[in-house]
Amino acid sequence: MASRLGLASMMALALAISGCSTFQQSNTGATAANAVSGAARQYHQLIDVSGRLSVRYEQDGKEQALHGSFTWSQNGPDTVVTLLSPLGQTLATINIGADQATLAQAGQPLRSASDVDSLTVQALGWPLPIAGLRDWLQGFGQNAAGQRFIATPASDAYNVTTADNWRLQYTNWQDQDNAAESYPKRIDLARNATQAGDVAIRIVIDSRQPH
Repeated sequence: MASRLGLASMMALALAISGCSTFQQSNTGATAANAVSGAARQYHQLIDVSGRLSVRYEQDGKEQALHGSFTWSQNGPDTVVTLLSPLGQTLATINIGADQATLAQAGQPLRSASDVDSLTVQALGWPLPIAGLRDWLQGFGQNAAGQRFIATPASDAYNVTTADNWRLQYTNWQDQDNAAESYPKRIDLARNATQAGDVAIRIVIDSRQPH
């Protein structure tokens, strides 16, 4: 519990996230032109991403809010995610391999687990769906029916519910008029979690570098 509270306070506990929890039901009816645009976008196994992260969740019956930034370095099956405070301090470093994930926090024992999503909720007190984000950050994923989706820029936000019950809303895009180079700029995520109540996460991607 102490490590969770320490992390939250360093990431500006109780900062409000306006509008972060407003989502609609899955609606994947993209136009034919947008489907072509999504198909033209390439998925990158090797990519570096950085951006900002805002989270709202519940702890001990009270609503909590925090924000910070992150870096994401993906090299095939291996991924390193770093969570940072608003002042740039490293709060947690998560290393994901093919068979095991580890999470390191200053002053805390190294944690490890075969399931990275279980590992993050145990350490942070709220779920960070890293397994899904490998695809979602690039606008790909699997919907609730088990079908592969490709998110596309559209006049309205692209909404989809994933196979693990996260509701995703792609609300902003970079280079949306360039079919091959369009990619998500902002993604809103929401779900109800046993450990953290109603969870809302807003991700803003500031930079991406495929390799």
